[in-house]
Amino acid sequence: MSNFNPWHSVSYGSNVPDVVTAVIEIPRNSRAKYELDKETGMLKLDRVLYSSVYYPANYGFVPQTYCDDNDPLDILVLSQIDMQPMCIVEAKIIGVMRMFDQGEADDKLIAVCANDMSVAHINDISELPPYFMDELRHFFEEYKRLENKVVKIEDFQNARLAKKILMHSINDYKLKFGNKEK
Repeated sequence: MSNFNPWHSVSYGSNVPDVVTAVIEIPRNSRAKYELDKETGMLKLDRVLYSSVYYPANYGFVPQTYCDDNDPLDILVLSQIDMQPMCIVEAKIIGVMRMFDQGEADDKLIAVCANDMSVAHINDISELPPYFMDELRHFFEEYKRLENKVVKIEDFQNARLAKKILMHSINDYKLKFGNKEK
């Protein structure tokens, strides 16, 4: 069996911090909570969301990043399409949603699909419609409520801070696992 694992084997891209390679775990409009199995590199069904809510954007992670929750950095990729799980996509960073899950920091980068002309012109989170921001906030505050878990959205921040968080998570990965980027 191969040692391929998307977290460790896929590059985060050559244009960081502006554009990253994202690995999609969950397509937009899904109630399935898929996540990368760290041991095998396969995608596993963690659970079906308890609440009648759907992911408002394609959701995944940035390879070769590491965060305080012992996982790769999460990313939401906006696009007009629902992307297939384990799809690799070039994502232009436009902001970050600062949040706490069960009291633990769990930032979510917000990006647009660089190869989707319906959103590729967006350069900063301030350009998104306020309603969409409310929808994102509502989803993440509600999606674990019926599990009696608390998620708190601290704030949405601009692309500049998002890129700093990205670079910090790349450096933390290198400290934890060594420099795998070629």
